[in-house]
Amino acid sequence: MIKYKLICKDCESSFDSWFGSSQEYEKLKKKNFLNCLKCNSKNVKKTLMAPRLINNFKIKQNENDNPKYKEISKKIKEYQKFITKNFKYVGKNFAYEARSLHYENKKQKKGIYGTASNKEIKELKEEGIDTELVPWVNDRNN
Repeated sequence: MIKYKLICKDCESSFDSWFGSSQEYEKLKKKNFLNCLKCNSKNVKKTLMAPRLINNFKIKQNENDNPKYKEISKKIKEYQKFITKNFKYVGKNFAYEARSLHYENKKQKKGIYGTASNKEIKELKEEGIDTELVPWVNDRNN
């Protein structure tokens, strides 16, 4: 993903927009699909942007030194251990499996957990299917 700052040459308003790649931006621009959020003009151009650089080493170092971070990380890992022990992993089929359980009134010994997009979670909640988002931390020491 790439973020560009765009400016409307008609009303001078500027806004940010995300694109899959620089080629995706060029393709949308060529097809005249880019428009101003304020005046709906098609006269939209990229402006100069400075890249955002992050020193990942410094961030990770600060996280490991922070006692609050350690406490939260430990608690999340405890939840993960509980979930993996007591629930069935269904992977990327979470939304399908959740609907099957809900609509077919299937009884299972274990609940389920897995991966779902934000859109799928929203749709499940709109359908009255109880779901929860749980933060998942991968062990960096392994």
